[in-house]
Amino acid sequence: MSDLHDLIIVGSGPAGLTAAIYAARASLNPLVLEGEPSSTGDQPGGQLMLTTDVENYPGFPDGIMGPELMMNFRQQAERFGAKMETVKASKVDLSQRPFKVWVGDPEVPQPTYLARALIVSTGAKSIMLGLPNENRLIGHGVSTCATCDGFFFRDQEIAVVGGGDSAIEEATFLTKFASRVTIIHRRNELRASKIMQERAFANPKITFLWDSEVREIKGEDRLEGLVVENNKTNERSELAVSGLFVAIGHRPNTDLFVGQLEMKDNGYLVTDAPSSRTSVEGVFACGDVQDDVYRQAITAAGSGCTASIDAERWLEANEHGNS
Repeated sequence: MSDLHDLIIVGSGPAGLTAAIYAARASLNPLVLEGEPSSTGDQPGGQLMLTTDVENYPGFPDGIMGPELMMNFRQQAERFGAKMETVKASKVDLSQRPFKVWVGDPEVPQPTYLARALIVSTGAKSIMLGLPNENRLIGHGVSTCATCDGFFFRDQEIAVVGGGDSAIEEATFLTKFASRVTIIHRRNELRASKIMQERAFANPKITFLWDSEVREIKGEDRLEGLVVENNKTNERSELAVSGLFVAIGHRPNTDLFVGQLEMKDNGYLVTDAPSSRTSVEGVFACGDVQDDVYRQAITAAGSGCTASIDAERWLEANEHGNS
């Protein structure tokens, strides 16, 4: 017989753990399936587990290390009675209530857990270049978030990879701090909107490396430079930068919900804003899995609060989801 829970939270980043704190304080005894470490960079705690100093999260005037912040979230949720399982959901069935959730072998007929309500907080991941040293140097010169890390590169020369609106927006923001920003793009023209291009071309701190791709990220303890190849001439050169911002897109972790929850064209879950309700009654979504605009820890935490309150009220109105 599968265990039945009032509320299961899938994911354990700032959104999922904030939802767990609120749900636990509301005596919902939430079960958090926090995920498992994997070779692709997934791990309990979300993307902040890969960061070093976090200086823009309120309440920490001297900053805090990303893993420490997430451990604080986790301990706070456990203090109020949230139960953590270091497992990854492998399959869900949202076609009827109670919802079915599998961990481990998805082909086993009997689900591992049943849930009267479900909060999806599986997050998103930055699309990376796939180069050696890349993951190892995240937080040590390599970043995927200018808003998070730009401050650390004051008066330094840095590079941004990408050619869309996100890349140009990141590069423009970084000129507030860096002495020079080099945009590395594999084509000879940008994909960004016209107005974003005009701003970049007019910015004296931004330079461009066209038809170029990063082939090597150099550095032991910190980023020391890049090897860049022109994809037309195959000529390689070194670029002396202390920061590299990868801005070639994000991918939401929504594979588990394909065909079951409504999604945008880019794969992010659709919610009935300002609520966290999804297309399935009793299922709520929060954090980067449904946010393709802000993608900040603080906005994720706020949406986790929203999802928990929505779930609590829904369970109350439905007599705790009894079928």
